[in-house]
Amino acid sequence: MSTVLFDTPGPRARARNRLIGVISAAAVVLALGFVVLRFYQAGQFDAGIWEWILYKEIQLQLLGALWNTVRAFLSGAVLALVFGAVFALGRLSDHAWVRVPCGLIVELFRAIPLVIMIFFLYYAAPTLGLDFGQYWSVVLGLTLYNGSVLAEVFRSGVSALPKGQAEAAYSVGMRKSQVMGHVVLPQSVRMMLPAIVSQLVVLLKDSALGFLITYQELLYYARYLGSFASLDRPIIPVAMVVAAIYIVMCLLLAWLARYLERRNRRARKTSRLAPARPAEPAPGD
Repeated sequence: MSTVLFDTPGPRARARNRLIGVISAAAVVLALGFVVLRFYQAGQFDAGIWEWILYKEIQLQLLGALWNTVRAFLSGAVLALVFGAVFALGRLSDHAWVRVPCGLIVELFRAIPLVIMIFFLYYAAPTLGLDFGQYWSVVLGLTLYNGSVLAEVFRSGVSALPKGQAEAAYSVGMRKSQVMGHVVLPQSVRMMLPAIVSQLVVLLKDSALGFLITYQELLYYARYLGSFASLDRPIIPVAMVVAAIYIVMCLLLAWLARYLERRNRRARKTSRLAPARPAEPAPGD
């Protein structure tokens, strides 16, 4: 009748929670309605202010900016996952000479704001003889910051697994690398998947910081297009379109996570229901 944190609500508590939910939903709907009404009164839904989206050249440039955003996100996501996995394993090492430096690197890059990191890679690194350019400054900044966060996610997920799982594997003679690869990580990844996807969504949105160093991604192009006097400076319509694009991409990431979770659930269910393979007869039987 109770959970670890709180007692199971009774009839009165459930009714009160439903009432609070209804009031909260009504408040959100009213707030959205007020915003839409103000946009309508300001003429933001007039056909003339949306004509810019019909120009083929603008559509192509918008797709190019979208590709720059997706390209930086994909590169940053892959490198951040690799960075996080490597340094998480380093932090879980039994050797202090590996564990301590990995912990210091993770804490260092996790503590530095991403904006400062991107600024350093783009403006300060060339003075040291390292010219990364706009694209790699954004990608490396995303990798170092989000990879450090993912390293903590991976380490926490592995540490959260009951120790009996690893001890049972050690008892049958498996090495540590085999225990991590065949027992610990497959179970931990399923638990860490929501946190991993949440951090990838953060990484996707953080790619918009590239506009600060004039990397031509979605936000940079939205600011550029919204300042056109010949188009009546459609900053609000452009911002709405770009926001919708980001929302769609984040929803696609969430859908991918749910798909992978359902697939893993089906695979586990199939493996449990699969019939046991009959033993082969001994020679001479």
